[in-house]
Amino acid sequence: MPLTLVQVDFPHQGPWGAELATAFEGLAQSIAAEPGFLFKYWTESPTEGVAGGIYAFDSRTAAEDYLAMHTARLQGFGVTGIRGLILDVNEALSRVDKAPLL
Repeated sequence: MPLTLVQVDFPHQGPWGAELATAFEGLAQSIAAEPGFLFKYWTESPTEGVAGGIYAFDSRTAAEDYLAMHTARLQGFGVTGIRGLILDVNEALSRVDKAPLL
């Protein structure tokens, strides 16, 4: 199955870790229900002051739709400095390096 990844990060001052998990449980549930969504790695770096994630979708169209919606949602929360990328997966090389779901 071809995968398309979305990478998002933005300035964040906390919470982190378990507190972030508690605070964003509802958002995680919402993300899990998005069309074409496969999985997300939630990312955070208190040292760098950024949070975000790596998302996998089953099509580029689903990834593009999600990134547009999620960027608008984050902006609605008052988040600025959002960086979002849509990336194709090179399956041959990813298989060599034991990527899941290929």
